[in-house]
Amino acid sequence: MIKNRIKFINQDTLIKYIIYVNAGMFIVSLAISGRGVGFSLNPFTALSPSTNSLIFLGAAGTIPINQYHEWWSLIAANWLHGSLMHIVFNMIALVETAPIVIREYGMNRMFIIYTLSGIFGFYLSYLAGVMVTIGASAAICGLIGAALFFGKSRGGTFGRAVFKQTSIWVIFIFLFGLIVPDINNYGHGGGIAAGIFLGWILGYNEKKKENLLHIVLSYSCMVLTALVLIWAVFSVFFI
Repeated sequence: MIKNRIKFINQDTLIKYIIYVNAGMFIVSLAISGRGVGFSLNPFTALSPSTNSLIFLGAAGTIPINQYHEWWSLIAANWLHGSLMHIVFNMIALVETAPIVIREYGMNRMFIIYTLSGIFGFYLSYLAGVMVTIGASAAICGLIGAALFFGKSRGGTFGRAVFKQTSIWVIFIFLFGLIVPDINNYGHGGGIAAGIFLGWILGYNEKKKENLLHIVLSYSCMVLTALVLIWAVFSVFFI
């Protein structure tokens, strides 16, 4: 009863909102970059915002945090991307992974995992000395970690199938990080670890139904994220 009264959006709408906000922040970063936008023929860097614009909008890492004390960047960095291919790949990964986590954990726990895994991934990156880092991949890796935990914990034919699929994703992420330069492996690893931990501590539907605490935490993450991103854009244009 309480859950139905508080649930303002459905899971499909939530995923669309996440994509829209990521796309919106990418467009803003390009607009701020102006002539600094990269038009390289390299598909990994084509249509890339300038580093300064990303730092202004909340890129994480030792430079933004140590020099500008932007701890809020641990949240904002999850919504920024370094190129068109970067955001397209991440949004495709989101569409593939989010429905699985929503089905097994519920919409609210999915967003908690998404938000906190991204924060932890970027915090670990900061501790590791990564200077500037961005992207939704740490948060998405959190979803993969939660799905990995679910598959291992549940067991059975279905659980083993989920575990096998997510294990393949983890291996791919690891190999991708070794082959492609400038990949934040600390963010990916931290996101997966956080997702596994959160999957365990929050529980999944077959063991624990979503409750009021999950709803409150989820909407708190949404409000905090919205405030951080609004502040990031406002500070660039008006401060």
